[in-house]
Amino acid sequence: MADAKETDGRDTLDGLMLTMARTRVALGLAALTAPGLTGRIAGMSGSDPGRDYMTRLFGAREMALGAGYLFSDPNGRRLWARIGLAVDSADTLSGLRTRPGLPIWATAGAIGVAASAAALGAAKVAKDELNRSAGRVKRVSALLRRSQD
Repeated sequence: MADAKETDGRDTLDGLMLTMARTRVALGLAALTAPGLTGRIAGMSGSDPGRDYMTRLFGAREMALGAGYLFSDPNGRRLWARIGLAVDSADTLSGLRTRPGLPIWATAGAIGVAASAAALGAAKVAKDELNRSAGRVKRVSALLRRSQD
């Protein structure tokens, strides 16, 4: 069944992508301003300036991904969805590879979040491609009808 259209013309998938973008900005801001707390929530204990630096880098990346999507027009959002899909897929694979060094709950949470974001991004990219293909088919059909008239 197709997603129900919202009053502003976006469907559920687009709404989820906007929510994910807003969440990225909020998470990024938290990681930038409170890297120690963010690290502890993610299962990393102790104080380490290197870890805090990497957490801030993560925060900056998340803010850029979220803001890029939020402040783009529909064509820009198609690009940002692809960039987010690539990043979230890499995060998922990295989480699977890092498993032996982190508590299972931290690994499962990180992989779950990254894989869910990747799945949402993949759905958005697939939807965009299907819509673009359908648009091309309509244009070709219209040209063929005109040439037959």
